[in-house]
Amino acid sequence: MSFNLKRASIVFYVSDIARTERFYNETMGLNLERQEGAEPFWLSGKLEDGLDLVFFEMEGKRGDTPALVFEVTDGGIDDIVEALAAKGVTIVTPVSEAPGGWSADFLDPDGFGLGLWQAEDKPRSLK
Repeated sequence: MSFNLKRASIVFYVSDIARTERFYNETMGLNLERQEGAEPFWLSGKLEDGLDLVFFEMEGKRGDTPALVFEVTDGGIDDIVEALAAKGVTIVTPVSEAPGGWSADFLDPDGFGLGLWQAEDKPRSLK
């Protein structure tokens, strides 16, 4: 099974979302926008090359973040996670609700966290 992954985001877990918003908007000159769907709000922005940056306020330890999260564009997140597990990939978080859709987390062979995210308007399975 091949996966149709065309977009990715870098996700950061931060301790103070308002401080992060000020730093990236005012100091770095990026245009991060507030998003609803998590408490408190979360931030997202796009670099010119199309790479998305996403920030959530939540506890995390060094090594949890930043994380690379691939967007599943055609649907089928359940199928992809099932196929990864069948290939021996360690699934850290099974498919679960996320802001605007569904997500799952897994590890690469070196233990780096990777994730999948799929919009809620796409089918979770294509089978």
